[in-house]
Amino acid sequence: MYGNTDRPLNLLILGGTRFLGRAVVEAALADGHQVTLFNRGRTNPGLFPRVRTVIGDRTEDLAGLADGRWDAVVDVAGYEPRVVARSVDALHGRVGRYVFVSSLSVLADQSTPQDEDGEVLRLRADLPAHQVYGARKAACEQLVLDAFERQATIVRPGMIVGPHDPTDRFAYWPRRFARGGRILLPGDPADAAQFIDVRDLADWILGCVRSGLGGVYNTTGRSMPFGAFFEACHAVTRAVAEPVWIPSDRLLAAGLDPWMGVPMWIADPACAAINRVDVSRALAAGLALRPLARTLADTLAWDTARGGPAAGTEGLAVQEEQRLLSELAG
Repeated sequence: MYGNTDRPLNLLILGGTRFLGRAVVEAALADGHQVTLFNRGRTNPGLFPRVRTVIGDRTEDLAGLADGRWDAVVDVAGYEPRVVARSVDALHGRVGRYVFVSSLSVLADQSTPQDEDGEVLRLRADLPAHQVYGARKAACEQLVLDAFERQATIVRPGMIVGPHDPTDRFAYWPRRFARGGRILLPGDPADAAQFIDVRDLADWILGCVRSGLGGVYNTTGRSMPFGAFFEACHAVTRAVAEPVWIPSDRLLAAGLDPWMGVPMWIADPACAAINRVDVSRALAAGLALRPLARTLADTLAWDTARGGPAAGTEGLAVQEEQRLLSELAG
């Protein structure tokens, strides 16, 4: 049950029908593994009709998981320490590995580049509201590590991108370049961007289970200049476009939210290094990253097929972009 294996795995996925969970299930099935889902049956019900699904609410009742043993559990939807504690207690001794999907938001200092040994946030009464999510994730990490020790794998992604992304942070850009015309680009070409294709993350998670890889890993892509990212968007779409860079200070003065007021743009000095995170440990442990052009093309194809995001949920509305270009460009 433990250690390196090439045989088919028996996996339990907590969640499994939304974005990363969906990608993990798809990759697992493609590799011939056996999967059990545990979720409330509310998000994309019936997505995997041939996969055993146990309906339950992990916040209240894990009775549906009272029996059974698995090579690993992949927890893609643990946010509250008390809820994760219930899962840890219920599954301890019955899963070979506990893979907990955390977040780079656990890092206490995001103003300078960090590796996995950087200090994490601690839950406390006076914690600023914007740090509560990260502190809760850090507390969840510790629960898993304390209970499973070497059989714990902590996965810390940053921004996850690709087909089926429920946000419009990434898909906005290939769609916007495909439309062409004057395009507002935020900040400076040298600003950093960092993200990971959901399918690469899912493949690496399964690889951790197969190889028995434990520990804590920052699992996002390599940091790259914003300018290079936009050049890739332009190259994939081949549209006639006129990129117009608007410096961050002008966007902030115009009242834009410094945390993705324009998709993927972060201008909060306290988060100056959130897109410069050290991922060398995960890369050394086999994290493989597909070419950016493929992620962009696949995301654009998916976004086009779905008809784009629902009205009002797009990353930067057309009218708002035009207003900002008119007022701030030049």
